[in-house]
Amino acid sequence: MNQPSSSVNAPPPNSLLFHFKEIVLASESSDGLTSRPSSDHCLLMFIGGAGKVDIGQEQYVFHSGHGYWLTPGESYRIAPLEGTVSEYYKITFRVIAMSLEAQSDMTLAENATGMPSIYLGSVLPEPREYVISSSSKPIQLAEELFYSTQQTIQPHSQTSALRQQIMFQELLLLWQEAHVPIKHSDDSNLTLPASVESTLTYMEKHYEKPITVKQLAEQANVSIWQYSQLFRKITGKKPLHYLTELRLTHAKRLLLECKRPLREIARQVGFSDEYYFNRRFRQMTGVPPGQYALSAPGSMCVKDWTGHQIHIPRQASRIIYHGETMGDLLALGAKAIGGSLRLSESSVYKHRLGNVTDVGLPLDTRLISALDPDLIIIANSDEQEYERVASIAPTVTFNSFAALEERLRTLGAWLGKEREAERWLATFAARNLAMWNQLSAHITAGETASVFIFDHGDRLFVMGMSGFSSALYHPHGFQPAEPIRKVLDEGLGFAEIDPNELPDYAGDRIFMLVPTAPDSKQPLEYMLNSPLWLSLPAVRQGRVYFVEADRWNWSDAMTRQKLLTALPKLLIH
Repeated sequence: MNQPSSSVNAPPPNSLLFHFKEIVLASESSDGLTSRPSSDHCLLMFIGGAGKVDIGQEQYVFHSGHGYWLTPGESYRIAPLEGTVSEYYKITFRVIAMSLEAQSDMTLAENATGMPSIYLGSVLPEPREYVISSSSKPIQLAEELFYSTQQTIQPHSQTSALRQQIMFQELLLLWQEAHVPIKHSDDSNLTLPASVESTLTYMEKHYEKPITVKQLAEQANVSIWQYSQLFRKITGKKPLHYLTELRLTHAKRLLLECKRPLREIARQVGFSDEYYFNRRFRQMTGVPPGQYALSAPGSMCVKDWTGHQIHIPRQASRIIYHGETMGDLLALGAKAIGGSLRLSESSVYKHRLGNVTDVGLPLDTRLISALDPDLIIIANSDEQEYERVASIAPTVTFNSFAALEERLRTLGAWLGKEREAERWLATFAARNLAMWNQLSAHITAGETASVFIFDHGDRLFVMGMSGFSSALYHPHGFQPAEPIRKVLDEGLGFAEIDPNELPDYAGDRIFMLVPTAPDSKQPLEYMLNSPLWLSLPAVRQGRVYFVEADRWNWSDAMTRQKLLTALPKLLIH
C-alpha cells in the first residue's frame, strides 16, 4: 500500500493545480466493514455518526466534524460504533504539476514529454486529521458543493462547473489555513486561524461573562476587523451571533431543570436583560422559554442524587449508564446503548453487553454525543463532570453506593419500571432469606465478617456499602465488625485503613478479595505471610475465604442474584 510522500520532496505549491473531480455522500453501517481504495487524491468529511477509520497503518477515532486526506493508492476502512450509521462526504480531486522541476519527482506519473503531469504525492499538510471544532463553514461548503452536483437543470454547464471548482478551492483553502502559520507584520509566529480557534474555546468556557469583539480580537492578537473576518470564515457566523447561540444552547439545558426562575437562567447564561433573553430564545426555538420544558413530550420532573431537579423522558429508550451497577438496569429489563465497559469486563453479566458502546472511563463526551442519548445516568457526584455531560442530553446523578432496594426503586421511577422493580425486589428478598436459612446450620447467630482488598498498589481497603460486602450483612446473616459498622453508618462504599489496623477490623470470618493488578497482588502475598495476618483468630480457625475481585466485588442486582447460589458454595465446602 502506498504511503504519502514526504512534503519535503513536494514540488513548489505554485506549480500545482487542484482540480475537483467528484463529491459523493456516503454512509457506512457497522455491518459493512470493507476496505475502499482511492485512485485519486481524496478528502473524507464526516457529518454524522462516530467510530474508527483506518487509513493505511494509521487509525483514528472520528465523529461528526472530523476530516481526513488520502493520496492516490491509499485505502480506507470505516468502522462505525455498533448499531450506528456514519455519514460522510468523499471528495476526490486531481493534482496537476505544471513545472519540469515538479515532473522530476518520483511521485509523478510517467511523462517524458515535458507536458503537465498528474502529481501523486502528498499535497496537504500534516497532521492528516482535520478537526473542525465548533466551526460549520467547511461542512456548509461541502453541502453546497454536493447539492450543486445534484442539480438537474444544466448540471454540466460551464457556469455550474466553474462554481463547483471555486467552492472546492475555498474548501481546500480552509483546510490549508487550519494547519499553515500566517505571520503578522511584526514577524511573530502566531497562527491566525489557531489563535481565533482559541477564542472559541474561551467563549465556550466563559459564555456567561460579558464578552466583546474587542476583547476577543485582543486575545487573538489581531485587529477587530481582521478578527471578525477570520471568525466568520471559520464558523460561518459573526462573533456575537455565535456567542448568543452558545448561551441559548446552555439555557435550553437549564430550562429542563425544574422550578428555576427565568430571570435566574437568563443571568446565569450571560443575559442581563430578561426580555431580550425571551425574544432571542423564541427566535431560536420557536417557543418562549417558559414553555420550552413543557413542550418536551412525555417528560417528568425528578430529583437526582446530588439535588438537581430535571425534566427527563417518561419512557427513555436511548440510555447511557456510566457507573459500576449496570446490572441494576438489566434486572429491570432495561437496556443501555452506552456505558463504561471497563467496569463490567469481568462481571457476571458481561455476556449481555454485546450491544453496549463503551463511552470510556472517564467519560468521552464526543462518543456520548454521537450516540444521541435521550437520558444519561452517571454514578458520580462531581459537579464539573455533570455540567460537562448535561449539555448533551437530560442527565441525572445516581448513588451507586445506596442500598439495593433504594437503587432499584429510584431507577424504576426514572425509567417507568416501578412494577418491575417491586417484583424483582420481592423475589430477591424471598430467595435471600431462604439462602440465609439454609446457611443457619453453618454460621452462628451474631457472627461478624469483614471484606478486605488491596488496590491502587499497596493500599488496603475495608469494604462498606458497596461490592461483595453488601451481600454478607443481613439480619439472618453476618454482622459487621464494630469499626465497619461506622463505615456503613456514614454511607461509605469503602474505607482505606492502615495494615496495622487489620486486627481491629477483622471479623470472625474474613473474605479477602484477590486483585488482578500485579502491584496489588504482591502486597497481598506479603501480608498473607506476615506474623500479623497469621495471628488473626479467623486465620487460625481456617475461616478465611478468597474471592475473585473482578468478578464478585460488585453490588449490582445481577451480581447479588448470582451470589445467592455462589455464596453457599463458598461457605459450605
